[in-house]
Amino acid sequence: MAISELPADLLDGHRQRLAEHAATGRLFSRESLDAYRAAGTRAAELGVPLRSLVDTALAAGEGLPAVLPALRMAVSALMEGYEQAQLAALRQEENARREFVDDLLQGRAERLAERAEHFGLRLAESYVVAVARGLRDGDQDRIERDLIARFGSHNVLVAVRDSLLVCVAPATLTAAVGEFTHHVRTRFPSGWRVGVGRAQRGPGGVVASYREAAQALELADGLGLTLDVVKAADLLVFPVLLRDRSAIEDLVTSVLNPLLEARGGHEPLLETLEAIFASHGNQTAAARRLGVSARAVTYRLERIRRLTGFSPDDPTQRFTLETAVLGARLLGWPKGFPR
Repeated sequence: MAISELPADLLDGHRQRLAEHAATGRLFSRESLDAYRAAGTRAAELGVPLRSLVDTALAAGEGLPAVLPALRMAVSALMEGYEQAQLAALRQEENARREFVDDLLQGRAERLAERAEHFGLRLAESYVVAVARGLRDGDQDRIERDLIARFGSHNVLVAVRDSLLVCVAPATLTAAVGEFTHHVRTRFPSGWRVGVGRAQRGPGGVVASYREAAQALELADGLGLTLDVVKAADLLVFPVLLRDRSAIEDLVTSVLNPLLEARGGHEPLLETLEAIFASHGNQTAAARRLGVSARAVTYRLERIRRLTGFSPDDPTQRFTLETAVLGARLLGWPKGFPR
């Protein structure tokens, strides 16, 4: 935008103020500086380039003697107003962006398509949602800036929901989840964990992927998993198990309650079963996991067989035992279960 293209009244009275300063040596009053700040704000709102605004202000001083101090004050006030307007616009955009993501994750559909287009979300595409636990103050802004710097503001959406840092990215942008995890690993304190939902299509798919990601964190906690990154796709069997809670509770109590009578408690026996399942039935490998001798594992498995009537050596009984153990961990057995 050339100087001649600026609104004629944008710097109204500026040349006259400079002339008065040249004649009297008096600097600008507070009211005059406020007028410059307002002009800077208006220029930003009109989309006037800052360089054009400053050039116009400086050009007004040509031919006037000793106006440099006043010009410096005027330009400084103009730039202050201009920057304040830009910051206000940026905050407004950030607030609108975060409000949109929050509405999207809650499934509120009001003007969703119109707002999605503004933020670059193409509702017909598939999206993946990743969530991170362990958020601290300031982490969101830094990670959001880093992700936008790499992938662009129209490719990733970042927000906080239910104390989780949430990242929404197109399923085709496969590097986004890995980059998100990298920044979480770098910035979050120990104990962080990332849950990743499956790729789902459309706004309803974003909600579903978010819920899967959050549930993956809950399942990982319940199962005592040590993974830093848990994927909903790897845990699909567990929501199925929990869908009929009464049935899984009945299975757990029927199969595992006899372990509560064991000397030394049920926990060592339950841990032994988990180690056996994780080691695909290899007792030597399970013993290494537990830090005990192979003979101790054999002894514990025999006690389990005697108490419950189930043995992990039998394929059908192994499946029943493993399902019961998983259900016990997910439901916090034996606390709250009838004896």
